Amino acid sequence: MTATDARQRLRKLGNKKKAQNLQRFFKTGPGEYGEGDVFLGVQVPQSRKVAKEFQDLAITEVKKLLRSPVHEERLLALLILVRRYSKGDTVARQRIYKLYLQHTKFINNWDLVDLSAHHIVGAFLKERSRRPLDSLATSSLLWDRRIAIIATFHFIKYDDFATSLRMAAKLIDDKEDLIHKAVGWMLREIGKRDMRVEEDFLKRHYHRMPRTMLRYAIERFPERKRQRYLKGKV
Repeated sequence: MTATDARQRLRKLGNKKKAQNLQRFFKTGPGEYGEGDVFLGVQVPQSRKVAKEFQDLAITEVKKLLRSPVHEERLLALLILVRRYSKGDTVARQRIYKLYLQHTKFINNWDLVDLSAHHIVGAFLKERSRRPLDSLATSSLLWDRRIAIIATFHFIKYDDFATSLRMAAKLIDDKEDLIHKAVGWMLREIGKRDMRVEEDFLKRHYHRMPRTMLRYAIERFPERKRQRYLKGKV
């Protein structure tokens, strides 16, 4: 079983029309965040099935997929790593975590980050120092910064909000819309579990938050309260 076998499996599932739609959806045009990315037109549920089929692929072969110019091949590599991480021992998990952080330039679209960062980076750091996230949050690479905030989703699930709020504060002045959305999303997830914590953060920061970040954060608020935040009247 090799990376070539996995590639062939994905190509059989590909769909040209879906590939064209995905290339538009994931902004692959000149100057866009996904510029030059190549799609086969394979849906995520299909990729998950292939990941299960190839879950025992050698790490050297997984790396080949992760470094591929084809989006679904990189996604497949990440789905395999997520599966391997969840079943691995301490040594295997540390190896996967290190491999992940060594390859963030290939984890270069929001779906790739969102389907993997909290399962690997967040899970690994749950009982360890969270300082690696600070380095990611100050990186010049957009995807590192998105990993920094999305990784904290793992902590949020355990009602551990402090790191998410710290990352949100670090990223509040970020210029990228994809970071605004990610931070707003994590704040909203905190609010689902403890509205008081989210609102305490918002009351201190919402006046300077990018509009998209704020809108994502308050999406589930009652309409009257939502409008008060949007109008700066809280």
